[in-house]
Amino acid sequence: MKKYALSLWMLLCATALCAQQSHVNVDWAPQKNTENITPFSCNVISPEVHDDHTVTFRLHAPKAEEVLLTGNMFVGADARKRVPFTKDADGLWTLTIGPLTPEIYFYYFIVDGVQNVDPNNTYIGHAAMPAFSILQVHGEEPAFYDAKPNVPHGSLTTHYYYSEVTKGVRDMIVYTPANYDPEKKYPTLYLMGGSGDLTETWVMHGKANFILDNLIAEGKAEPMIVVFPNDQMVTRMHPKHTELAFPMMEEEYRKSIIPYIESRYNVIKDRKARAISGLSMGGRLSQYVGFRCLDLFANFGLLSSAIDIKETPALYDKDVNDKIDYLFLGAGTHETGPMARHQKLHEELDEMGIKHEYYVGSNGAHDLVAWKHLLYYRFLPNLWKNLK
Repeated sequence: MKKYALSLWMLLCATALCAQQSHVNVDWAPQKNTENITPFSCNVISPEVHDDHTVTFRLHAPKAEEVLLTGNMFVGADARKRVPFTKDADGLWTLTIGPLTPEIYFYYFIVDGVQNVDPNNTYIGHAAMPAFSILQVHGEEPAFYDAKPNVPHGSLTTHYYYSEVTKGVRDMIVYTPANYDPEKKYPTLYLMGGSGDLTETWVMHGKANFILDNLIAEGKAEPMIVVFPNDQMVTRMHPKHTELAFPMMEEEYRKSIIPYIESRYNVIKDRKARAISGLSMGGRLSQYVGFRCLDLFANFGLLSSAIDIKETPALYDKDVNDKIDYLFLGAGTHETGPMARHQKLHEELDEMGIKHEYYVGSNGAHDLVAWKHLLYYRFLPNLWKNLK
């Protein structure tokens, strides 16, 4: 009897480790319903991700007149789509959509015209803008951006420093690869978020650390140090945001970020061993800062972004190709067309004979569905090829 009780207890414990939104493990299928237990402090299970990749959302709101769903799972012709829920006699609103491609999405409920997070979803994203709910549609196994149990994992360290540029305390996060050797010299990637993002966006929502862990373990990327700076220099809603923030970011790199990192980490202090990249506004900053600081950088990653080529006069230099080791320009499938800024920059670079890689892929639009894909499949594997 005791043996049976022990076996039952072990089985229950094992099952509980992967229960709906349990937060016990860094789970690759956290919204699969395995025990039909409502998450802590919630009144219904929402979202519920089924193995056929359909998803059920629920909201108990007896007095509401209308509940809609929107999110970045709707792309292309369905972008900004709002799908209505159905209300039952007890005031429970329910909606099932899909099947969806396995991926991490964000979404909102719109209740009587007011945009809200899903109050029963404990996976919430935040940035320098209102919070959003996170939907994790699992596949048959962990994805390229998931934490895998048989893969060595790197470390994340948050640093705080005083900036002479902003006259305040700022933060940055540093990724060091698994088995980091302080006696070995590593190349450094400076990777920025976009408008409204925070220092932690790339690791909180973009899973960049797990992407790197997996790539390095697969032998597809070089071990490197990655710095996630705070690229918000003035409030994004400032009427002169670009005019003020872009030069300040250049100054921040020269005076604060690079000196801080290179005085504390054993990195290769050479432009060929430094890369600057970012998504959206972070990519525009990478183009602006990177090509004004060719003494510091030889590698560039512009993700879903571009600024007018006239703002980077170094690209007109006849010897600019000699100063570029790797220039990557990439974007999501559902944000690319003849008028897209990155498409126009690609065409201009081609006309000028400037070497670069251009890639459009993923099922994403202007979102982390695309940017995770770009990191894993193109940018990180091709970085440092010229570093010998």
